[in-house]
Amino acid sequence: MPLRPDLIDILRNEAAPIVILTGAGISKESGLHTFRDPDGIWAKYDISEVATPDAFIANPDLVHHFYNDRRAGLLDPAVQPNAAHLALAKLEAEWPGDVLLVTQNIDDLHGRAGSQNLIHMHGELQKIRCTHCDLLTDWRDDLTKETRCPSCSKSGGLRPHVVWFGEMPLEMERIYAALGSCGLFISIGTSGNVYPAAGFVQIAHEEGAAETVELNLEPSSGATLFDHSAYGAATDLVPKFVAALLKTSD
Repeated sequence: MPLRPDLIDILRNEAAPIVILTGAGISKESGLHTFRDPDGIWAKYDISEVATPDAFIANPDLVHHFYNDRRAGLLDPAVQPNAAHLALAKLEAEWPGDVLLVTQNIDDLHGRAGSQNLIHMHGELQKIRCTHCDLLTDWRDDLTKETRCPSCSKSGGLRPHVVWFGEMPLEMERIYAALGSCGLFISIGTSGNVYPAAGFVQIAHEEGAAETVELNLEPSSGATLFDHSAYGAATDLVPKFVAALLKTSD
């Protein structure tokens, strides 16, 4: 285990707040394609054509098509929360202190697994918002530029509730506050290439004086910044690590 038993005892006795960051690696094991792998989504699409505000202005049909495909894939009955998602929900429910889960993923697998104190810093695929009236609502169907807003009835203003390149991630003030006061920061399934999330480990370590742990398939770009690490499949590592924190059997 990445943390010594005596260190786990200290964290438990202090009811240390935990902040967890998750990335595409945790959802890949549920059957969702990642974005940055050599065979991932960005190998098939040009980011600048489907994931920027300018792209949406220039070609809304293509952008809607791209996210309609992503949404349909998430609705596949075969895509379900895996053991890592379930373990993190268990940690939130049973840890004596606060547990905040911050995900870079736009899927809903953490929510379906039972996580409640959850921030989708890059938005949510199954939500849309209206640029005319600011409506934010759940959405499961295809979206087109002709689709009328359920609130203001205008068309042409609905877009995926997803943070595009060049836009500010969501709830950053709350995230930074949690990082600055946590006792344990855990990064799971992330590449360490995407900022501001890639900088969370430094904030947690320097401002929160937290123990920092990386659980990943392989060392991330920021692996040397972590105090502790373990490498392998998330569905193997995360349940074992959570069991060690909770002193239960996985």
